[in-house]
Formats: sequence, structure tokens, C-alpha cells
Amino acid sequence: MTSTDTGTGTGTGTGTDQHGTPEPTEATQDSQDSQDSQSSHGSLLLDDQLCFALYAASRAVTTRYRPLLDELGLTYPQYLVMLVLWERDSISVRDLGTALQLESSTLSPLLKRLEAAGLLRRERRPEDERSVAIRLTETGARLRERAATVPLAIGDAMGLTPEQDTLAKQLLRLITTNVAES
Repeated sequence: MTSTDTGTGTGTGTGTDQHGTPEPTEATQDSQDSQDSQSSHGSLLLDDQLCFALYAASRAVTTRYRPLLDELGLTYPQYLVMLVLWERDSISVRDLGTALQLESSTLSPLLKRLEAAGLLRRERRPEDERSVAIRLTETGARLRERAATVPLAIGDAMGLTPEQDTLAKQLLRLITTNVAES
């Protein structure tokens, strides 16, 4: 008789463990994973909530940014504005809001503070007086050099491989799109 027949297996892949409990096979493990996945969608357990994982990760990352950005004299939302401006020096307020997924009512105070700090200037576009262009000042452009270490420090803190970093961004963008369209 084999250990599977007697129920006295030793946990060595014979079908039962030392207590006679059936060992999970690949098929039963896949079934269990599927059940766990399905049950977590309707779960009210905190650890099952994707939204909480996103919230906790966002808080942790933003907290890590704080001392780095303090050295630059920027808040995290101001840093995001500067990232867009370092990429494209002249941009309309509307296009900046679209890039950052922010309403103009949220963006205006950020721009005022950055302008008061001498990092950007707002100018009416000659071709359309209703449209305001945002441009970097020399001081704002020079700040880019000092900010170059920020993405490296954040990347190190996250500890992801380049492949994981790419995948994480893809999944987060997919979630953003799906939720916005639902």
C-alpha cells in the first residue's frame, strides 16, 4: 500500500500530508486561487481592498517625496507642474490641466504660488487673449538640474525592477482609465 492509500503520507507529494490531509494538487491550487480571487472582489476585509493598497502606496510614496521636494522648495503638486513644464516649456493652462488631470480651479492656486516663487510666468497668448500660456523662467529651468536626483531616489525607495516599474505604471494607468470611463 502507498501512503496515499493509507492516508499516512509524509507531505512528499504522495497525495496526503502527515496528518492525512489531502495535499493540494496544481489543479486544486488553481481552483483555490480562483475562489480567493472571486471572493475578495466582494470582501469587506481591509487587506482585500485594492483601493486601500493604492491609498497606502500613494501615502508612502508621497511621504518619501516630501524631504526631497522640501530641498527644492516645492510641494508634490507643484513638482508635477514643473515636470510638465520641464518637458514642454510653453503650455496652455487648459493643456496643463489635462496633462495633470486637474481642474483649473485646483491648478490656478498652484500656478500663482509657482509664479510668486519666480519659477514660471503666465502670459496671455497674442493669438487668443482668452488663453494663458505658462512658461518657465530661467530660475524654473535651472531648478530642473537640482531635481534630477528626485526620480532616482524615489526609484531606489520603491525597489522595483525596471520591468516591475513598467508593469506597475501600465496597471495604474489602466485602472485610471477604466474607473474614469465607468
